[in-house]
Amino acid sequence: MVKQVVKENRVMQYFRETRAELRKVVWPTRQEAINLTLIVLGTIVVMSVFFGAIDYLLTALFRLLIVR
Repeated sequence: MVKQVVKENRVMQYFRETRAELRKVVWPTRQEAINLTLIVLGTIVVMSVFFGAIDYLLTALFRLLIVR
């Protein structure tokens, strides 16, 4: 007796494997997600102010150099 092996559709295999991997994920708690979001937003604000200040200083420096 010979068993025929049915070749699985690649798309279905992809979704089956994706679902299996998502079951392994350890999702953050609500509080962890909120804290991480606040850290990201705080970092964005600090970096924006930093780069804005650098831009302002370089602009003022180049204006002084160009005017003379």
